Amino acid sequence: MLWQSIRNSPPRANASACVSGGSAVTWALVTARIEEVAERAGVAVSTVSRALRDVPGVSLATRQRIKDIAAEVGYLASPNAARLATGVTGTVAVVVPDAAKWFFGQVISGAGAVLRASGRDVLLYELGDAEGRRRFFEGKTLRGRADAVLVLSLRLSTEETQSLRTLGLPVVLLGQGSEVFGSVRVDDRAAARSAVRHLLNLGHRRIGLIGIDDADEVTTGSTPPLSRLAGYRQSLLAAGIPLEEDLEQFGTNSVSGGELAMTRLLSAPALPTAVFVGSDEMAFGALGVLRTAGMTVPRDISVIGFDNHDLSQVMDLTTIDQNIRGQGEAAAELLLETLSTALGTAPPDRIIDTRLVLRRSTAPPADIPTSSKKEET
Repeated sequence: MLWQSIRNSPPRANASACVSGGSAVTWALVTARIEEVAERAGVAVSTVSRALRDVPGVSLATRQRIKDIAAEVGYLASPNAARLATGVTGTVAVVVPDAAKWFFGQVISGAGAVLRASGRDVLLYELGDAEGRRRFFEGKTLRGRADAVLVLSLRLSTEETQSLRTLGLPVVLLGQGSEVFGSVRVDDRAAARSAVRHLLNLGHRRIGLIGIDDADEVTTGSTPPLSRLAGYRQSLLAAGIPLEEDLEQFGTNSVSGGELAMTRLLSAPALPTAVFVGSDEMAFGALGVLRTAGMTVPRDISVIGFDNHDLSQVMDLTTIDQNIRGQGEAAAELLLETLSTALGTAPPDRIIDTRLVLRRSTAPPADIPTSSKKEET
């Protein structure tokens, strides 16, 4: 897997010089060998190139004679030279906000497995911050380096969308629907409703929210946090429960963000009996705060997360499994399909199923007998 971090990349002029210089050296070496084959066969270099790539326009007899001579002199066609000739790089670019995040690691793992199985390389671009994102979309970073682009968890502006369109490459978005590009996502609003409905069915009526505040993230304005918030609110209103501003707290999508949000939530005039958390990592921080405060989960407060993080089973956390690795696999498969699809077709939008994973961090409120628990729907 190839790697390039946008925020750590060298100046563009130097990078271009390195790429150009490397290509020139490779081409010179290949040309010297291919000229030897052409001289022995008594044909032009271009004829040798077409014959060895099985391109039409060379007779079968000449093609076979050229291949025999190439085998005799030990000539092997360079992949780099073939890419120069065809314009195909054999590489898919994956654009990620933060490669260190567990979520993105799982997506990349799933997508990478599918792409490698197809014989393609993966070129990873980490945006890092808002400035890295601006440089990426304003520059020409991907030109000549990739055959297709997979963009993770970014709600693209009109200008960013146009920047990708000018590349003339297939593009698939993960985590965001689009009228322009293919997309793979989960129904975050429906998944959030499922999480809150679980708490309602247990008998909870005072349900708090720890939501993802992405104002400081490169993914500012991304759809999942907003959709999960909407799903939470819709569920409460549908149950006849008024919204309370004090019960909605937000933080960065991290353990520390969950800690700070739960600390503020515990300062509400009246404590919730249950909390829906926008990500498992934030839920881990929330659980730590409750433990430090001497509270027991779920006896004092039930907690449900979102992701089904690898550690959620260890933490015995009830959560929503959004099949993250499966999203990566589906996005890569869609990208490969898009590579072979005629331009002008409607961009596909694939929805990945989610499921509620029951563990022991949720239970009926202490004042409601366990026997009164409703059937899960």
